[in-house]
Amino acid sequence: MVDAAAKGRNPAVLVPLRALSNVRFNERRSIIEMGQARQKRAFFNVGMAKRFLQTFLVARGCKELLDQGITTSIRDMYYHLKHSIGRTGENTFDEQDESDALVEDLEVTIDALREELHLFAENRGAMVGNLTLVDRGDVIDCRRMGTGGYSIPSRVEADVIRFRKVEARFVLLIEKGAVWGRFNEDRFWKKHNAIIVHGQGQPPRGVRRLLWRFANELGLPVYVLVDNDPWGYYIYSVVKQGSINLAYESRRMAVPAARFIGMSSFDAEKFGLPRTVTIRLADQDRARANDLLRYPWFQSAAWQEEIRNMLKLGVKLELEAFSNRDFGFITKTYLPRKLSAEDWLD
Repeated sequence: MVDAAAKGRNPAVLVPLRALSNVRFNERRSIIEMGQARQKRAFFNVGMAKRFLQTFLVARGCKELLDQGITTSIRDMYYHLKHSIGRTGENTFDEQDESDALVEDLEVTIDALREELHLFAENRGAMVGNLTLVDRGDVIDCRRMGTGGYSIPSRVEADVIRFRKVEARFVLLIEKGAVWGRFNEDRFWKKHNAIIVHGQGQPPRGVRRLLWRFANELGLPVYVLVDNDPWGYYIYSVVKQGSINLAYESRRMAVPAARFIGMSSFDAEKFGLPRTVTIRLADQDRARANDLLRYPWFQSAAWQEEIRNMLKLGVKLELEAFSNRDFGFITKTYLPRKLSAEDWLD
């Protein structure tokens, strides 16, 4: 930008296009990736000038963090950059959504995680298991985290979190914190030598990045346990292939080797659950399921059969439905049996 201005040219930056039209599925790598399309953001353009200004405000804010060696939240950054422009009465940012989008633009433009730019989001997710780690110098024994577990931070890079001792044989991501609580209370992780993780629904970036590190740095198998509904299937696909919105980070977040261990549309019959615990599919559930049937990463015969069977039955199931059999059925019977039989989907 400085060079362009010095030469009397219109300063402009090329930002990779973060849109569905610029996303593709790489079958060889089994991840969602961004294409090569770019959009030009120029200073001397009435329609782009404010966006141009906002882009460099965010970049400047990140540079301040890096120079000072400190971190802050994306909301804190929004307030740090929010002010009126001269005497115009125009604000640099009106809503946080504006600055958040610019953070993502900056990430993809300079090929850096926002966490590497010293920005973080609120902690969302927890884990316990046979693992000892070092979090900024503090030794954390994940076997002794009580009922709440170790709160997974937004920044989980090696400069923040270092693995010291890992004895676990696999990692289990559980969709819901409440179900994860049952696994923790029943000491599933201790009995089966595992690490159990939850992300409160769709796992946030910190959890996904940590799963990536478990799989790629430690070589641990990753299993995903979610509700039997289209949204559970999608959560699994985001862990495995990456998300469309964050396609530019798939290579550092997606875990192609992740396995779907349940809940399957065939499990109600297989494990003797009564019809009374099922929930009728809503129109939006059916629409979402039909969308999934068309996704490239759900084209295997096994996945087509799984999704079509759910549509045929016309019902969905929550993980808590296993409590109809017994409160500990999911931890003491269901998961051990599925692991032993290698009853999962890739």
